[in-house]
Amino acid sequence: MCVAFAGAACGRDDTVRIAVLAYQGQEASAADWSHLPAQLNRSVAGHRFELLHLDIAGLREAVAQRQVEFVVTNGGQYIAMEADFGLSRIVTLSRPGSRSPDRAIGSAIIVREGRSDLAALDDLRGKTIAAVAPDAFGGYLVGARELLHHGIALEDGDARMQFLGLPMQNVVDAVARGSADAGIIRACLLESMVAHGVIPRNQLRVLAPRGGHDIPCAVSTELYPDWPLAKARHTDLALAKVVATALLSMQPTADGLTWAVPADYQPVHDLYRELKTGPYAHLRATSVQALAEKYWPYLLVMVLGLIAFIVHVVRVEHLVKQRTRELSEALAARSAAEVRMRNQQEQAEHLSRLSILGELSGTLAHELNQPLTTIATYAQGLQRRLGAGRLDADALAQASTEIASQAERAGGIIHRIRAFARKRAAVREERALADLVREAVTLFSDMMPSVPAVAIENRLEGDGSVRADPLQVQQVLLNLLKNAVDAAEALPAPRRAVAVRIEREGEWLRVTVLDRGPGLSEELQSRLFEPFFTTKRDGLGLGLSICKSIIEAHGGRLVARPREDGPGLAVWFTLPAYEVHTHA
Repeated sequence: MCVAFAGAACGRDDTVRIAVLAYQGQEASAADWSHLPAQLNRSVAGHRFELLHLDIAGLREAVAQRQVEFVVTNGGQYIAMEADFGLSRIVTLSRPGSRSPDRAIGSAIIVREGRSDLAALDDLRGKTIAAVAPDAFGGYLVGARELLHHGIALEDGDARMQFLGLPMQNVVDAVARGSADAGIIRACLLESMVAHGVIPRNQLRVLAPRGGHDIPCAVSTELYPDWPLAKARHTDLALAKVVATALLSMQPTADGLTWAVPADYQPVHDLYRELKTGPYAHLRATSVQALAEKYWPYLLVMVLGLIAFIVHVVRVEHLVKQRTRELSEALAARSAAEVRMRNQQEQAEHLSRLSILGELSGTLAHELNQPLTTIATYAQGLQRRLGAGRLDADALAQASTEIASQAERAGGIIHRIRAFARKRAAVREERALADLVREAVTLFSDMMPSVPAVAIENRLEGDGSVRADPLQVQQVLLNLLKNAVDAAEALPAPRRAVAVRIEREGEWLRVTVLDRGPGLSEELQSRLFEPFFTTKRDGLGLGLSICKSIIEAHGGRLVARPREDGPGLAVWFTLPAYEVHTHA
């Protein structure tokens, strides 16, 4: 029975549908492949051939629903659908300028022409890389394998990924406007866009082009077999034979395209196996013994690290009091040089962060104890099952997954806390303000799991970028969030909620922390940001003073006012909005 797909009407019973991967959109795909149905309609009697131009998801759905008889796609998608749906290649595309269909497809990793800091693939570590999708072949996987050979594992976060979907021109545009440092695209696409006047000739370049390759354009990776035309599992064998014969006999098109016997796609299998994805995703699974060998050393390090952290917090409390006295003497004398004052400010900010961590250290032990307890419980359960001879594959898989998940959770908590606590010089960079707020709330929630969730209300349109030191902004937010929670600690649960609002005020971006606590009198409110003034019994009176100096150093201001919609306090700071300009 005929089933319509993607707007194509069901025609006569003799209609043969060929799905084509439209990596540059339907319009471009229709122009590139118009010769295919025309040639088959001339050569194969009794059938009418038509094309469906689909994205990756649409292509897989069409094959799964038996809505097409043949598929034309890249080698990566073919191998994936061969394993999932039983596709069988019958011919392989042969392009002009390519020495062999076995070595015709690669990826170009592109950067802007003026990026002198990007001279080799190794320079992409820690950069932002745009690609089509995690399962795109020329638009991600080929480049990912090449970067892995250079020690950059994209799956492990060695670079920040942006997946922009089809058409592939989205990746080119992202690199051109500067929202991505580099992009992974199909080889020859850049040259084609330049030749057709889509982008200027000297705007982008291919990073680390290989020499002596077999295709007439710059390529950053190894080469793989060209696109196959494959039959679906339900397609009649006689029809497949007739189609293959017609294509192998086809004269070259105006662009020089012909078809050859099926190529060897073993290099594509090797790529998927090395990246442990697609048909080889099961290689990511591991045994209980491997999990123990892999994670128990980390667990031991985390326990020792926790003990060292607690000892360090006690030491930090002593250092904070000692440094407070030194700062008091410095403020009274006012004779220190500018460099010394700046160094003391950085030290005070660092100690303030450690002081916050010291206040939250009790909940940290509880938060880490949960994943450690879960890991121990599953490990003991596996030992009991193994001893009783009842260890089956399902139980093993469930326990392995949970142990890995909990270890990753505990590791993530430690990683965020270490990043916040490290000492380093102030560094300003362009960041989306909403991202900075989310990072601070995530760290606060890790340290204070018992408090109600912090609600984030983002009223910005666009990314709302600022030029700021991310760690200093995070420090200010953590101080304000901790004060908001402390203010409502004795109140009923509904009034302990804390909210963070992000909005624009002309050329300024504003972040407001709101609580439902009892608020402050006018006298206390007027002294709130004074050094050594505190309303807490054990407070040092430096937190808000340091926060004020941080915000003012960034060109903004820190303000506290009673809430207009009821009891509580609204504390907000402003930062100048930063507009990112790109240059061709």
